[in-house]
Amino acid sequence: MFDLSQKVALVTGAGSGIGKQVCSSLAERGAVVAGADLRGAEHTPDVTDPAAVHEVVARVVAEHGRLDIVVNSAGVARLADAAELGEDDWDLTLDVNLKGTFFVCQAAAPQMIEQGGGRIINLASQAASVALAGHAAYCASKAGVNGLTRVLALERGPFGICVNAVSPTVVLTDLGRKAWDNPAGEAHRAEIPNGRFAEPEEVAAAVCYLASDEAAMVNGSELRVDGGFTIR
Repeated sequence: MFDLSQKVALVTGAGSGIGKQVCSSLAERGAVVAGADLRGAEHTPDVTDPAAVHEVVARVVAEHGRLDIVVNSAGVARLADAAELGEDDWDLTLDVNLKGTFFVCQAAAPQMIEQGGGRIINLASQAASVALAGHAAYCASKAGVNGLTRVLALERGPFGICVNAVSPTVVLTDLGRKAWDNPAGEAHRAEIPNGRFAEPEEVAAAVCYLASDEAAMVNGSELRVDGGFTIR
């Protein structure tokens, strides 16, 4: 099950963290993976630039002949109390997390339609569904990702394209460990029924499932990898 042989995938945010693990997990299941990131990846587009996004999609198709899987993992988090959050931080967060996801989905769809289908997996967050102090822009951007995912699932489903979202809790990437290795992290972890944060491999496993043929009837869904945090 979950064999991705002969599939071609494009992963944004591939240079580190969840995106890097997603690349490894897709490749382990047989996919040809093109990583995109401003740093530390094969392709270096700015996802907020639609021309750059279309160019990298065209390059992947030119090199590999098709595009079966797109994973939107590029993201940023600029955190501050809403009263103190600056316009630049708001704009950057929404631009990368939401507008960038939209541009990649928009650029990938024509190729997927032409070849008869594909899979798009967008990284949302538990912050899409619950309020987190200091996360005004981040929560707004990830809620937007879920809304975008549902609309694209509706519009692209008739063409054989399944569009879904994965919403993790805190993930123990290098950045996640640094950000949450403190009393606030301990308090947050205690709120999770499973009693721990997620590992990158667990989030990547959810992505691989949604990318597989076994998930062909999963469309417009949000798969939460949050240990039950959002059920309260």
